[in-house]
Amino acid sequence: MQPCREIINVNKCESFFNGDEMAIYDNLFVPLQLGSIRIKNRIVRSPHGTGLSGEDLISYHEARAKGGVGMSTIQATGVHSGAPSGIAIYSDDCVPFLSKMTDRLRPHEMKLFIQLYHPGASVQGMAENWSASPIPNPMSGVIPIEMTKGMIDDVIASFASAAKRARDSGLDGIDVHASSGYLIHEFLSPALNKRTDEYGGTLQNRMRFLNEVLAAIRAEIGNDIPVGVRLPNEDYVPGGLTAQMNAEIANQIQQVSDYISLHMGAYWRFHKLIAPSDDPLGLEMEANNQITPFLTKPVMVTGRIMTLDHASALIASGEADMVSMVRALIADPNLVNKARAGSERKIRPCIGSNMGCVGQLMTKGRLGCVVNSAAGRERTTLFEVQEKVDVEKKILVVGGGPAGLEFARTAAMRGHNVELHDAMSRLGGQVLMASSAPHRADLGAITDWLSNELESLGVEIHLNSFVDEELVARVNPDVVVVAAGSMPNSDGFQQSTPASEIGGFNLPHVYSPWDVLGFGRVTNFIGPAVVYDDTGTFEAISIVDILLERGLKVTMVSRSDSVGARLPYPPVTAGAARERLYSGDFDFLGGHHLLSIEEDQVKIGVMFTDRTKKIDAKTVVFVGHNSPNRELWVSLQGNGPEIHMIGDVRGHNSIMSAIHAGNSLGRSI
Repeated sequence: MQPCREIINVNKCESFFNGDEMAIYDNLFVPLQLGSIRIKNRIVRSPHGTGLSGEDLISYHEARAKGGVGMSTIQATGVHSGAPSGIAIYSDDCVPFLSKMTDRLRPHEMKLFIQLYHPGASVQGMAENWSASPIPNPMSGVIPIEMTKGMIDDVIASFASAAKRARDSGLDGIDVHASSGYLIHEFLSPALNKRTDEYGGTLQNRMRFLNEVLAAIRAEIGNDIPVGVRLPNEDYVPGGLTAQMNAEIANQIQQVSDYISLHMGAYWRFHKLIAPSDDPLGLEMEANNQITPFLTKPVMVTGRIMTLDHASALIASGEADMVSMVRALIADPNLVNKARAGSERKIRPCIGSNMGCVGQLMTKGRLGCVVNSAAGRERTTLFEVQEKVDVEKKILVVGGGPAGLEFARTAAMRGHNVELHDAMSRLGGQVLMASSAPHRADLGAITDWLSNELESLGVEIHLNSFVDEELVARVNPDVVVVAAGSMPNSDGFQQSTPASEIGGFNLPHVYSPWDVLGFGRVTNFIGPAVVYDDTGTFEAISIVDILLERGLKVTMVSRSDSVGARLPYPPVTAGAARERLYSGDFDFLGGHHLLSIEEDQVKIGVMFTDRTKKIDAKTVVFVGHNSPNRELWVSLQGNGPEIHMIGDVRGHNSIMSAIHAGNSLGRSI
């Protein structure tokens, strides 16, 4: 074992600030040589899906290039016609588009790579599923075809042809995807490769396919552009690759590659591929550190690296040479330039929920972002508003949750005179409550940031201020924006039985989520507990977390079929939470509704049947849909200033819809 990469000493770094005193993150801006090219800094973007194409995809990458990113890699791109992807790199038809993209991005000095892959057994749609062995993949559920030698040679040749097209298009480099449970990974893994020929059995045999792919690429393009390889650090496939195996693979592969990119996970545990906020920052580094001491070539790392402090520490320690900050750069494409300017407090933070990026990609086919409403829409929408209004308006904002805060910031940036009132003693609204729960603290980063932004913009803020018609008349605004949020229902309304009332709902051991979170009445939790979830969102998960931490046995009852069923793509948004809950004293009963609550038990029923059962419960928490606070909006109708509603008060109960609505209205008023 030989630690071999240079540890960067900030005190010896070249300054890139026109001779000024060095900034705290200067080690992130030391250039790095990758084969034949030089990247200008160590903050990079590893490949990820976007669902974008054409001008939308170019504009997405262009925004990050303008923002100062050193290197960015276009999403995994299928090399073979039998496994098509958004960019047809298996055909010469892709060259004009890729050339156009490189021409657009070249002035910004960001090096642009493309990731080449074959999805193997995870191919979906009408394409054939090919793999090392006939072992089904969780994404497709199809038993793949075990590849013949002819198929293997065909795919190897397609990698080489794709690499040539990438080079001819002006791209700066190639990233070969050998991780995440895709085809090359399927050959590498002892759990997924059961072959008895020269491509199976020993580690050397299982590596043969990857080695032949890399040899074919080098034979086609030589050293014209750098070639890197994305390898697994921990694949989480039972019986699969161990850290020791991955270290040996990486050590051998670095002999024929220009860098190694390490990444965790496969579709057997989807959430490990894109770790949510449930997981710790830098969760992949423990596995990485079992591999990187063997490596001499530059190493790229990823996995919940959300802050400049963390990125800088990884570079300074020698644990990494490049730090991928994909989601942080989705949230703020100008992160790098802000860091270089010493304006790190102006960076819009990622909250790590996965709701808007991968969650929306997997459900709607197009990437978005909870905190950045322009993400995925860069062709038509600027990240920040720039045009000032012709006529300044006096605007009263009612509510300091994410919708009200985002609107107030956007409107103030455009030149309006904004005054914000909130009934609570702190800004944040329901995000303040949600972020108080275990594993959810990251949520509060966005409302804290917005609050600081309002202060810097000079927005007048009034806390503990209840707004009524009298206050509106006294302020005399041109516009009132009602972002007053919502309150838990007190009548036990359920979607499954909208006309029925729940007997016993007013018993003293029945609580609302706000009670459990510490924002309601004093609680006295006694086990066992039943949490009834009528929403299928993260609110019920947080309540269970709290009760489990207090030592109670908890049963969640829900009309949904699984925990967090109504979150965007639950495998990646709720997967970590599900594993955590089921590791405790926890049970789940789906497909049920609540019939009645008694002193020591609850009666539940299977929906649309006569089947019922009783569960012991000395604590009951009802998680249902909130009632919007629309009283002020109703009272002002036709009586005074222009009035708008945004956020939960409109019935759209999510932080993403709240922020996006606030930003949209702020741009239009």
